[in-house]
Amino acid sequence: ETQKYHRTMDGIAAIQGYVNRLITGDSKCQGMKVLLLDSITSQVVSCVTSQTEILSREVYLVTRLDRHVLSKNDSGFGTSNGNGHTSNGSGPSHLKAVVYIRPTEVNIQLLCDELKRPKFTEYHIFFSGIVNTSSGLFRMLAEADLHEKVVQVQEFYGDFVPINDDLLTLNCRNHSLTMTTSAGTALARDYVHLYERHKDGLSNILLALKRKPSAIRYQGSSTFAKQLAHDVHENILSDQIFHFRGKGPLLLILDRMDDPVTPLLSQWTYQAMVHELLGLNNNRVLLKGAPGVQKDLEEVVLSSIQDEFFRTNKHSNFGELGEAIKNLLDDFQNQQNQHRRLNLNSIEDMQAFMEKFPNLRTQSHNVSKHVAIMSELARLVDVCSLMDVSQFEQELACADDHASHIRELSEKLENPRVKTPDKLRLGLLYALRYEHSGNLHVVKNRMKKGGVSSDMMSLMDKVLQYAGSQVRGPGLYGSGDIMAKVTKSLITSVQGVSNVYSQHIPVLMDTLQSVVKGKLRESSHPYIMRQNSGSAEIPREIIIFMAGGITYEEATKVSEFNSSKQNGGIRAILSGSTIHNSTSFLEELKSL
Repeated sequence: ETQKYHRTMDGIAAIQGYVNRLITGDSKCQGMKVLLLDSITSQVVSCVTSQTEILSREVYLVTRLDRHVLSKNDSGFGTSNGNGHTSNGSGPSHLKAVVYIRPTEVNIQLLCDELKRPKFTEYHIFFSGIVNTSSGLFRMLAEADLHEKVVQVQEFYGDFVPINDDLLTLNCRNHSLTMTTSAGTALARDYVHLYERHKDGLSNILLALKRKPSAIRYQGSSTFAKQLAHDVHENILSDQIFHFRGKGPLLLILDRMDDPVTPLLSQWTYQAMVHELLGLNNNRVLLKGAPGVQKDLEEVVLSSIQDEFFRTNKHSNFGELGEAIKNLLDDFQNQQNQHRRLNLNSIEDMQAFMEKFPNLRTQSHNVSKHVAIMSELARLVDVCSLMDVSQFEQELACADDHASHIRELSEKLENPRVKTPDKLRLGLLYALRYEHSGNLHVVKNRMKKGGVSSDMMSLMDKVLQYAGSQVRGPGLYGSGDIMAKVTKSLITSVQGVSNVYSQHIPVLMDTLQSVVKGKLRESSHPYIMRQNSGSAEIPREIIIFMAGGITYEEATKVSEFNSSKQNGGIRAILSGSTIHNSTSFLEELKSL
């Protein structure tokens, strides 16, 4: 696993490398094969490649190990292989199996059941993480392999989902906030499995990127961040596999609790906006129910890997996006016109046209997809008065002006054009800003009159319980505002125009800027370990992990940081429990 250190940290490239090796059984499994995955690894694989692409590479079938084992009987699988064929008779025993699963007790038991009654000639087993040798899992496998079908067993460390090259998620969508807040209490035992998933996931991110941290720091206000930092450090010390050349990155472990504002804000860049308004899960967007949407566009894929337009424009703002989609449509129409003018006078002309035809169809679908998404986003922005709402959200997030804010909040709560979920978000942003100086009781009454249910209003108490001023660190308001104003003025001077919808700067970026200036205080972000105990050294690479979830707004800011010429070539990777929009964040708050 040891490679040259200078390879750029890239989550997508790391997982693609694993998948390419998997498909050939790490060069030891030639010929037709079946790929057996679990619920996590199937998400991982589908994020970096399409089923069509996998099936074109000597893969007969992609299926889940649990479904395969549970549905298996003597007459065969009865499972579709993606080419429309279904196995029958004695089952495809001439095929080999490549197994890619997490090394959990449940998965190992399923694999043992499979090996006792094998359906394939060979089994090439790859675990998506470190196998605990003292757990007896290898012994269980050896005892189950009565027919000696297992050819190899390896560890690949890809059990995280790479959304962008610098954005990774563990896809732990439920209870991550409850897990973080229960750390250090008796309730923590209820989330042991979820905690192990986080500890293993973060360790695997380091191994997949081939990085051993030179320093580990954590958010001092978070008991969970301290515990995770300590346990990951113990993992590194206890396993010689964390041995890579070159100077390692800073591993910075944070907690969503320090910034509850960012997940509550409306978004105006493509990737973030789609997730906030439509939902973007495992690179898939559901447009079903949108007015006028075509049948083949009811569920579409938005992937940085498979879609060049999306890769280029995922961080573009709403205005830039409209122009880019217009240009995309114009280019496609020009190409269509050129093809219409072609004179197909010979067999060669017809062959040349037919070779280009599949590409034209793919282009047509891609253009239609982005036009459909943009149309639905524009409709929702209009119907929900989001420009008006968003401008006020930004003011609540960035400025302290109670008299003006309470007046405007009252107007929004009374306005029938403002939707109920948006009224709730505005109420929560007000409560976080004016927790001690505002009259929350009066605001609750106005929210109730505005149509916000008692159940939804209880989230005001929940958000203050989760991330009120007594709990979170000091960076959300106060010093964070000064940094926000400085950063905003820099952005304005570069772009020439100040955007009232993107004034807000997440706390994460203040923290990141403090790191690269060597000014992140030990009192707020202590070290678990570092190579040099003297003054703070500026890292060349930073791996950020945020327990409780991250947002696409933060991902956009990190991407801008990475592409900036002013940061001296420092690169950051953002990772976390899940990727929140306001809906998922509030759903998790409810369970506190």
